[in-house]
Formats: sequence, structure tokens, C-alpha cells
Amino acid sequence: MSTFRIKKASAPTDAFFASLEDDERALLDETSFRRMMAIERKRTERTGEPFLLMLVERHESGKSDLLERVAQLLLTAGRDTDLTGWYSPKAVGMLFTGLPDSERGPLLEAIAARVDRAFHRALPEVEIAGLSVSFHFFPDDWKLNSTTEQSDTALYPDLKNLERNRRSMLATKRAMDIAGSALGLIALSPFLLAIAIAIKLSSKGPVLFKQQRVGQYGRCFSFLKFRSMRTGNDPRIHQQYVRRLIENPEDETLKSEDGVYKITRDPRVTRVGGLLRRTSLDELPQLWNVLRGEMSLVGPRPAIPYELEAYQTWHRRRLLEAKPGMTGLWQVVGRSQVSFDEMVRLDLRYAMHWSPALDLKILWRTPLAVLRGKGAY
Repeated sequence: MSTFRIKKASAPTDAFFASLEDDERALLDETSFRRMMAIERKRTERTGEPFLLMLVERHESGKSDLLERVAQLLLTAGRDTDLTGWYSPKAVGMLFTGLPDSERGPLLEAIAARVDRAFHRALPEVEIAGLSVSFHFFPDDWKLNSTTEQSDTALYPDLKNLERNRRSMLATKRAMDIAGSALGLIALSPFLLAIAIAIKLSSKGPVLFKQQRVGQYGRCFSFLKFRSMRTGNDPRIHQQYVRRLIENPEDETLKSEDGVYKITRDPRVTRVGGLLRRTSLDELPQLWNVLRGEMSLVGPRPAIPYELEAYQTWHRRRLLEAKPGMTGLWQVVGRSQVSFDEMVRLDLRYAMHWSPALDLKILWRTPLAVLRGKGAY
């Protein structure tokens, strides 16, 4: 997100904001504008062409009718490909579509200057001082360097609104997560201790493997597993494989002899680690992540930062529409036997149809999937 302070400008001519004689253009209401934003996000995911959201908000000291007049100004001064409407009761939005996929800095400066000049042509200085303007590019940049949300939430008002509508269901899901993870940690504590001892006796290194993972809205957290590899191993083996898997979803050479999309004979895995992986027991420490609220019992698997770097824009939706989980629809349906794109589609299907009942159904099917061991390495 970029924020620009409106400043006094000279009054040049500007074809970009020239008044258009188009009586059919209309100011979109909040519901319609947000729906168009969601459509534009999907179009960008398909074509790769970015768009820019501009938000104009009124300070508390501004006149009550100021935003209405700003909305009409933007509506009549914009291009015929731009969309103008109410982003919220306190903000007017404008979508600049059909932008070139080029350097964003100069493009943003040019649009900000044009907006500045348009406002100064139509509004007095005292009213301009009561406005703030912010700009939000989609796809947005995720820095992946902190535990705060990395996604620009202004670009996803429909998802935030969906969360508010599902507040009671999400509270039920969180209650299930707390109860399930707490009971699991208590009931399995002797078993967890036995696994820890076996890991410690079989190879040098810590019992737990900690790794930065990317959760919902790009929030990073410390992901826990029982260590299944030798310490000091080269992570490039997995990095290179994952990149190829994401960037070349139709490459059949990425499948193992057993027909799974996974490194099946990884020389870095210890003997005890191999057993833990085949039985998925290495995942049990994530009960602590669930208890802390970083994960859920059911949801998409959290991404590794270097994996996210290879994502296409639409792949990110699996990290936006649901909190990551220990198990999920992919684990009980495909589990390494489907391509990366199909895994993402399963995650999105889960997010679309999610309910506490679906979570219970997936949890019920998870032990059977673990016992079958298909796709587990």
C-alpha cells in the first residue's frame, strides 16, 4: 500500500482525467464495487495484468457531503475503463484497470499526480486538506519477514466481510481447535515423549524441527515437526524440487516410481524419521501450533517461504481464504498423488464449502488416510 498526501499543484491539462461525456456511467454501491474488485482479482490471476485500487477517505473534520462530491468528480473525470464506487460508507474507491505489467513506482507517481491535479481543479484547498488518498496494487507484495499480515487487506474486503458473516462458525471452529489440540497434547504426552527419545537416540540434533511457514494472509509463524532428517543437510534438494513442481505442473518426470509428487528416496531422512513420515507422526507437534492459534486442526497446509516465491497469483488464494491446518481435504483425498495445481484447487474447494461439519468429516477420515499411508514419505 502507498499513501500520498495531496499537495498544491499547478493547473496543467491532463488527457487522462479529461471529462468524459458518458451518461451511462454510474457510481457503484458498496456491494457492487466490492464484487467488481473480486472479479478484477480473478481476471488478474488469469491474465497477469495488475490493477490499482485508489481509496479516498474523509478526515473527521471534513464536510459531510465531501465524499459524495469526490465520488462524482472521479466518476466524470476517470477513463471509461475505470470503475468508481463506494468502498465503504467512509471511503470512495476507484479501480484503475488495464494497467501495463511494468515498473510500479513511476506508474504510481504518475497516477497520484493526475489525481492531485484533478482535485485541485475542482475542490478548494480547505476541502482537499480534509481528504486522504491511498493506493493499493494487486497483486500485492508479500515481504514474508514478520508475524504480521503481509497481504494488503484493503484488496480483500469480500474475504474480511465473509469472516464477519461466519463469526459464530469461526468461534465454533476455534473452540474445536482448542479442545482437540489440548486433549491431544495431554492424551498423547507419553507417546510424544517416546518419539522424542527415539529421535534423540538415533541421530544427533534437536528433537523438534522448527521452520518458518506462511499462514493466513501471509502471516509467518514458527512451524513445529519432529525432526526426521539429519542435521546440517542441504535444503536445496527440496527447494529445487518444489519450484519445478509448482512451475511445471504437467511434468510427469516429477512423479516418483510410486506415482506420487514427492521426493521418495530422500537421502537426508533418518531411519526413525522415515517411519515417522510414513505414519505422519512427525506432524504431531503441530498440535501446539493449533493451540496457539497459528494453525487449525483442518485447513490447507502452510506454505514454505521459498515455495511461495514460485506461486502464481491464484495459488495465493489458498493462504487467504482459510487458516492452515494439520490435515485437510487434500490429505484425505489426494495426498501427494495429485499435482500442485490440483492440491490448490482442493484447498480452495474446502475454503468455499467449509463448515464445522465438514471439519469433523475430514478429521474422521484422517486416521484411515494415515493408516493407508498413500503418498506419505
